[in-house]
Amino acid sequence: MTRSFDAPRRLVFAAWTRPELVSRWYGAHGWDIVEARVDLRPGGAWQFVWRGPGGAAMASSGVYREVAPDSRLSYTESFDDHWYPGESLVTHDFDERDGVTTLTTTLLFPSRETRDLVIASPMARGVAEGYDRLDEVLPEADEILRAAAR
Repeated sequence: MTRSFDAPRRLVFAAWTRPELVSRWYGAHGWDIVEARVDLRPGGAWQFVWRGPGGAAMASSGVYREVAPDSRLSYTESFDDHWYPGESLVTHDFDERDGVTTLTTTLLFPSRETRDLVIASPMARGVAEGYDRLDEVLPEADEILRAAAR
C-alpha cells in the first residue's frame, strides 16, 4: 500500500509511534482507539484497543522488529479474533520529498489463505478512512506532541 501525506516524515513517523497521535486517527470512521501502548524499540511491544459501533471492541498487538526513526518501522501484528488468525509482519517505509512524505506499507501474512481473508475483509476501506483521518491530524501534530510533553 502506498499513500502520500503533505507533512514531513518525522510527523508521519510520529503518527505511527506516539500514542497521543495514534489514538486520534488510526482506524475506520466510528472506531476510536481507547487504549494505545507503545514501547518503541526493537523487541518492544505495542497494543491498540478500539471501541466501535454499538459498543463493539477490537484489539491488535505485536512486537517491534525494526525501528529506524523517521525512515522505517517494522513490527508483528495480530488481531483478536475479529479479523484473521495468526501474525503478520508489517513494514512501513517513509520517504520525504519537498515536504511530502510517501508511506509504503508491506504486509506479509502467515499464509495465502490469511491474505485472501484480509483482502476480502473491509480492511481497504478502514485503511483509507484511517489515512483520511491522519490527513486531518497531521497539521496539528506538532502542537499535540508539545502538549503531551508538558
